[in-house]
Amino acid sequence: MNIKLTSPAAVAAALAGLMATAPVLAADYVQAPGSGSHLAFASKYDGEVFTGSFPGFATTLSFDPANPAAGKLDVTIPLAGAKSGNNDRDSTLQGADFFNVAKFATARYTASGFTKDASGKYVADGTLELRGVSKPVTFTFEWQPGANPVLKGKATVKRLDFGVGGGDWADTKTIPDETAISTVVKLQAK
Repeated sequence: MNIKLTSPAAVAAALAGLMATAPVLAADYVQAPGSGSHLAFASKYDGEVFTGSFPGFATTLSFDPANPAAGKLDVTIPLAGAKSGNNDRDSTLQGADFFNVAKFATARYTASGFTKDASGKYVADGTLELRGVSKPVTFTFEWQPGANPVLKGKATVKRLDFGVGGGDWADTKTIPDETAISTVVKLQAK
């Protein structure tokens, strides 16, 4: 079949038709520098809730809300920067019984192939590598589209699966096994 495009309107109509049938590709994003993105954790010590954060984390994402199965997420977390607002606790977190930053400077979370749950949130069944141990961790997130989209998500990490808080700290009556993780990541096109 030979189609002759004789006017600018015909060319525009033909291009619009081609674009309508072209597959939508996932967009590639990076965490926007200086954007106020944060990665936080919450736990308890002797019944008292404490929170902290991981400044300096970096996120890359490939995502199309119309095709979450093609999504990919990669987060690198420098552990030495963990801050909880208490200097003694922060130095303990960096020590051999917890993050052991002298041996394991970073943690990394990777996931590919997201799904969408009944509530409209996206689910990433990924892998967390922490202290040389790799274990599955599910991350659930909301997507706010726009010129600078925002990803807001949560996960639960079982610290003892990764040897975090070993030795005398392994007692879950003192520190629960489950640690709540939350993040807000402001993104920009890669």
